[in-house]
Amino acid sequence: MDALTTGVVIALLAVLVAEFVNGWTDAPNAIATVVSTGVMTPRSAILMAVVLNTLGAMSGTAVATTVGQGIVTPSAMTIPAITSTMVAIIAWGTLAAKLGIPVSKSHALLAGLAGAGFAGGGFDALQWHGWQKVGIGLVCSILIGFIIAVLLVRIIIRIAANASPHRAKRTFDYLQMGSAAFMAFNHGLNDGQKFMGVFALTLLAGGVTDEFSIPWWVILICAVTMGIGTSAGGWRIIETIGNKMARLTSWQGFAATASASSTIFVASLYGVPLSTTHTITSAIVGVGAGKRVSDVRWGVLRRVVMAWVLTFPSCALIAYVAALIANHLWA
Repeated sequence: MDALTTGVVIALLAVLVAEFVNGWTDAPNAIATVVSTGVMTPRSAILMAVVLNTLGAMSGTAVATTVGQGIVTPSAMTIPAITSTMVAIIAWGTLAAKLGIPVSKSHALLAGLAGAGFAGGGFDALQWHGWQKVGIGLVCSILIGFIIAVLLVRIIIRIAANASPHRAKRTFDYLQMGSAAFMAFNHGLNDGQKFMGVFALTLLAGGVTDEFSIPWWVILICAVTMGIGTSAGGWRIIETIGNKMARLTSWQGFAATASASSTIFVASLYGVPLSTTHTITSAIVGVGAGKRVSDVRWGVLRRVVMAWVLTFPSCALIAYVAALIANHLWA
């Protein structure tokens, strides 16, 4: 019993460390454009992101339920398997942050769950109805965010073509701040909830609870942990997303964050887990291409996409091997 209790505590701490890494390396995507355009200072943007990420994470459980119950069969997720999944996410996210590459912690988490679940229960452990939502989220994050951004750019250019430059910039500065705030809120609403689901799954696997549920204190702990992680900054990711991929003005920054945040918000309402990293990146590319294709730095984008492609198999393999070893040692 003592070993079980210790294992549960270690697993829960690993979930919270992964949530911290999520706030540190993923939340900067929400404020990258508003910082790069100079509309907000880095410190004020991070403070805003900390508050709104936390509030967003406390505003629902639909995505948490999908991740905790709909991705792998709970019975296949042992305490060692869950810990292994978190190790994969922490390692991958930290490496990417050091290199300044914005990778998806959502896909790292889902891949880790798949790898660890497969180690414990084979293909039968994978719940395909949940993976259908993952597929929908992938389409939404890459295509829908891009399409909305292109359309919004065209609309803004047509409406504001004859406006006073000074007045237009001032208006879009305020609009960008508002859309960045909404983006930060939605990051919490979608990404923050994912780790709540894993936290609740850990309580179930460890015998702390008899059924899957997400009590208020789990929501609070995970939300605050992600908020603390957000306060760490993630400057290199902000630089990559906000400056290296495309040079944005405030109206373009508004178009990108408005497109991405609206996509994430709708997906969150239906419990669809998607990647905020993919969504904001696709929206920025859409904004750049909507005005002029040459505005996008395609070399930087290729580097980012390569990291996206490597995320799923890398995290799945790490979690699979780690879970096999851990499950054997635990048995």
